[in-house]
Amino acid sequence: MSEQGVGEALNAALTRIAGVPRLLVACDYDGTVSPIVTDPAAAVPHPRAIPALRALAALPDTAVVLVSGRALADLATISGAPPEVYLVGSHGAEMAAALSLGPELAELRARLSRELAALASGRTGVRLEEKPASVTVHTRTAPRDVADAMVAAVRAGPAGWPGVHVMTGKEVVELSVLPPDKGAAVEALRARFAADGVVFLGDDVTDESVFAVLRDGDVGVKVGTGETRAEHRVADPADAVACLARLVRVRGS
Repeated sequence: MSEQGVGEALNAALTRIAGVPRLLVACDYDGTVSPIVTDPAAAVPHPRAIPALRALAALPDTAVVLVSGRALADLATISGAPPEVYLVGSHGAEMAAALSLGPELAELRARLSRELAALASGRTGVRLEEKPASVTVHTRTAPRDVADAMVAAVRAGPAGWPGVHVMTGKEVVELSVLPPDKGAAVEALRARFAADGVVFLGDDVTDESVFAVLRDGDVGVKVGTGETRAEHRVADPADAVACLARLVRVRGS
């Protein structure tokens, strides 16, 4: 989609917010600036995404952030984002520093890992992703009956343990020992950068916590299908990148 194809209402909103004194632009990664793929390790950014993010970050009084469910180190590696783009991992639990757990949380995290490994054993296509404070169960490549059985076993077991926080996404269930909240992370970044306005683009269920905390004058953009609190919607990562390009062009002028 070209900048002109973003849609009249969204173009107008982006043009308006591009003029605020201090702007925060935050994006989810997978499904937003990178297409969803079967193998998460192959989720490279859209070809125009990083140039657009870099160009935005180079503008005066403009902060640019990738906010992802991925572990911070994984996000840095897979995105190839330049240093001027701020990275937030683990749904907001990791913000520009390695995450450290106390002994009790570390033991709970280790117990989660052992239990989920046992549940996933022998289930074709089920993959576990280990993060500093959580374990994610990926079922995208599993047969439907296997995926449903795995999710049911997780919900009947470790998802109900005291101190475990559960997040669901697209063919994903994540169990964390910390209360992750992308919305809280974006609000903290709003304060940190003293932003007068926020643009947020996201595609997943976990991004709804950000759309829920956006204020009057902010711009929320849902990428793809599904129910959302966002005021605006685009179809795919190519369209999301077109939104970023629009901000670069208007704010840069």
